[in-house]
Amino acid sequence: MYSVIDCEIVELPKIHNESGNITALENNNNIPFDVKRIYYLYDVPMGSERGGHGHYELQQYIVAASGSFTFVLDDGINKKEFFLNDPSKALHIKSGIWREIKNFSSGSICLVLASHEYVESDYIRDYNEFLDYKK
Repeated sequence: MYSVIDCEIVELPKIHNESGNITALENNNNIPFDVKRIYYLYDVPMGSERGGHGHYELQQYIVAASGSFTFVLDDGINKKEFFLNDPSKALHIKSGIWREIKNFSSGSICLVLASHEYVESDYIRDYNEFLDYKK
């Protein structure tokens, strides 16, 4: 089972020229899994929090496409915070990690690349059930 120590910020490839930057991501090339689902969070009201769940199998790459926000990761023993504000970096969240998202800046966009399609049975939505799973 993974811990928060296994979750890390990853530098994404960035091509820069005078007209701007571009970052391209490819399955099993610069992402260590096949992306099966892409979604993004936006227009999150100031002071709101998102997340509050874990996954049995799903892995994610999280990119602050715009603005900033903080991920709080929890493995049942340790917690670790990651501040994201750079679209050339991704947070790799491994399976079996509880996550909460807070401190969304105005206009922020949280881009999520997921290793699985949406399957409700992969979600752990109760923190006490999460702690039991991690034992």
